[in-house]
Amino acid sequence: MDHTRRHFMTIAAAIGANAVQPENASAQAHVSASKEAPVRTSTDGRLFSVRSADGTVLAAEAKGDLAAPEVLFIHGLRQSRLSWDKQFADPALAGLRMVRFDLRGHGDSDKPAALEAYSDADCWADDVAAVIAAAKLRRPILVAWSLGGYVAGAYLRKHGGLGIAGVNLVDAVTKLSPDLFTPLTVDFIRTTTSHDLAERVAATAEFLAACFHQPPTDGEFRHMLVVNGMTPRAAYEGFLQTSTTDLEPVFAAYGGPILLTHGAHDRLVRKAMSERILLLKPGNRLSVFAESGHSPFYEEPRRFGRELAAFIAAVNKA
Repeated sequence: MDHTRRHFMTIAAAIGANAVQPENASAQAHVSASKEAPVRTSTDGRLFSVRSADGTVLAAEAKGDLAAPEVLFIHGLRQSRLSWDKQFADPALAGLRMVRFDLRGHGDSDKPAALEAYSDADCWADDVAAVIAAAKLRRPILVAWSLGGYVAGAYLRKHGGLGIAGVNLVDAVTKLSPDLFTPLTVDFIRTTTSHDLAERVAATAEFLAACFHQPPTDGEFRHMLVVNGMTPRAAYEGFLQTSTTDLEPVFAAYGGPILLTHGAHDRLVRKAMSERILLLKPGNRLSVFAESGHSPFYEEPRRFGRELAAFIAAVNKA
């Protein structure tokens, strides 16, 4: 076991039981995204919630002026909207209208028990559509990390790309093919869905550790581990049963610009995944972060913020 893994496993072993205090219920309004029941949003990072097409309630947050350029952040597997804390606090992105939400089965969003709620790509697509409608986003840029890349692709597949100004794929999953993942990820497919609780707990901590080349602080890791533990086994099991396994044609057909961001030390998703999207169209661009693993937006946040801000400025100028 290498030093980094020992570092994370020591922290994980020290955590017995953790509790997450929910946000004040009055700060959220569980409503649908329909015109009859608009979702209340604000410009200071207030929470809101929205009901997706199948009834799943999603927790979300919006920040920034309603007239500003828009970004919708989509997090990865076992994570939450809190993954984007550094972006929400980044001065380089302060002039944007930023929205983030917890994927179904994650964070404070509903956690359906049925595997079909996660295996059906249209469910993920409709979640994004519901948040866009609820937050009244006109033409946002999608920033999609890891599993979020699949979710963004599912949205484009069902709802089209005319309302999306651009896409930033961050170490993103766009095709479920074993050769595009590392052997470690293939290992996690078994251990993180294990029905043996002890094995699954250990695998969850190892999975989180594998997301970084530059480790978080002990306190940050403890918080992240709590969030990772909130995702039910059904979310991963269901997703692995999806019949929609290749979204590359969707990104090939998308008419807007695509920025690809990938950590040079990603231990989960091979750079080849991003390179395949890069080659789909001449205008796509790949930016490799030399000091990052699977989470460049967290490990090199200043550079990430500068590049995202420049991408958004270029998209809105075009």
